[in-house]
Amino acid sequence: MSQISDPIFSEVAHATARAVRQPPYDVEAEQALLGAILNNNMAIDKVIDLLKPEHFSDGTHRRIYELCLSMYGHGDTADPITLRRVMGGTPELERVGGGGYLDRLAASVVGIINAEQYGRLIYELYIRRQLIGLGEDVVNESFDDTLELNADQRIAKTEESLYQLATTGETARGFTPFKTALKLSLEMADAAHKASGLSGVTTGLIDLDNLLGGLHNSDLIILAGRPGMGKTALATSIAYNAAYAKSEDPDGPGAVTAFFSLEMSAEQLATRILSNEAQIPGHKMRTGKMTQDDFNKLGAAVGALEKVPLFIDDTPGLTVGAIRTRARRLQRQANLGLVVIDYLQLLSPGVSSRRESNRVQELSEMTRGLKILAKELNVPVLVLSQLSRAVESRDDKHPQLSDLRESGSIEQDADMVIFVYREHYYKKAKRPQKKDGEDEGRHARALEEWEDGLKATEFRAEAIVAKQRHGPTDTVVLHFNGEYTTFGNWTDDDHLPYGG
Repeated sequence: MSQISDPIFSEVAHATARAVRQPPYDVEAEQALLGAILNNNMAIDKVIDLLKPEHFSDGTHRRIYELCLSMYGHGDTADPITLRRVMGGTPELERVGGGGYLDRLAASVVGIINAEQYGRLIYELYIRRQLIGLGEDVVNESFDDTLELNADQRIAKTEESLYQLATTGETARGFTPFKTALKLSLEMADAAHKASGLSGVTTGLIDLDNLLGGLHNSDLIILAGRPGMGKTALATSIAYNAAYAKSEDPDGPGAVTAFFSLEMSAEQLATRILSNEAQIPGHKMRTGKMTQDDFNKLGAAVGALEKVPLFIDDTPGLTVGAIRTRARRLQRQANLGLVVIDYLQLLSPGVSSRRESNRVQELSEMTRGLKILAKELNVPVLVLSQLSRAVESRDDKHPQLSDLRESGSIEQDADMVIFVYREHYYKKAKRPQKKDGEDEGRHARALEEWEDGLKATEFRAEAIVAKQRHGPTDTVVLHFNGEYTTFGNWTDDDHLPYGG
């Protein structure tokens, strides 16, 4: 037979071949695995953590595997005889020739040893089929002008779908022998001893580290407070301190840090950090009222900070799925060790959320997703959160767990809850006003007491650890510098570090 030389005809032939390409599957692999299971049900143990019925390409094979799992789970034997009683006469079985097909499957046994290999091949082909389907959906939805999604939302939806697909085959950890768990516990205690009590990521704040032992892997930490308390400033200080410690000692308690800022821009966060490090007030930097000496300080500070492994993502309206995808990517690229999110109420619900769900349900889903993220990445996830207005209606403005805004699941899912509180913020708004008929001297004394109270609390802040799964709850005093919008260690003549 002569070869076709017409270039136009050849191009049409290639296009036709591309158009009729079939999704990847391997019926023989599916038959071989089912044969192994029908001969020895213990072959299920080799694949049960990875393989689900929907991973089979053939509908009959899907049903057979589903029945095998069910029977094995109930302690029954799954073989051609028992399956024939259940499937006899069904469309799935009749489609492949009836009960005799089960006998032929059992005859195609490959041995229990090869079951896992075939299971992985079936799963791999399933993932490839899903990727093809996802790619087609992306193309079709991108052409569709009727969808109420903008470009960023379309990208977020695709990222979330890809992440869900990427984690489909993550098997459960299963049982950990107590001997292994003991060894891990001993290693943790030894690391904490060598790091002077720090078993987690440092916050850079001595008293807070002494109380918490650092921020622990797989923990969801909620940092909450009313507006004006300094939540973002404290989170920025912790993020920078952890990243700076990592740059100084790669094997120390620091961490490569991802800061997802849904409220402030990357430039604004960098300005805060630079302002503190160069000791130049932020308002001078913003208004350009700097001397040549100030510029020299800035240059020196920038040179010192460039090596700090702090990564800022200021994309607004991210979903938990999008954060998960970006954090996983950074973990692969730079060994991510800490995630900070500012803040919970600015996250967008996932594209899969039901339209009729209310805000409480959405927040519950998001906090649950963030806890799963902490466990998946095995890093601390520090999330900022607003508090309800109930704080303002009380004489004592110290926040409580019941003040967590809009959802009780925040407290439930969190491993640790820390409140930020600055008495100075409230004192400043309570300047004594002279009442009708009030003695001038009495008013002057009240004004003097108020001014003394302002001075005493100006730089004082509290980090109230209201919940901690791994240790005690208590209040830690911190130093707050409003000029540079940063937190530091509290020091005075009577102060001893926490536990000292």
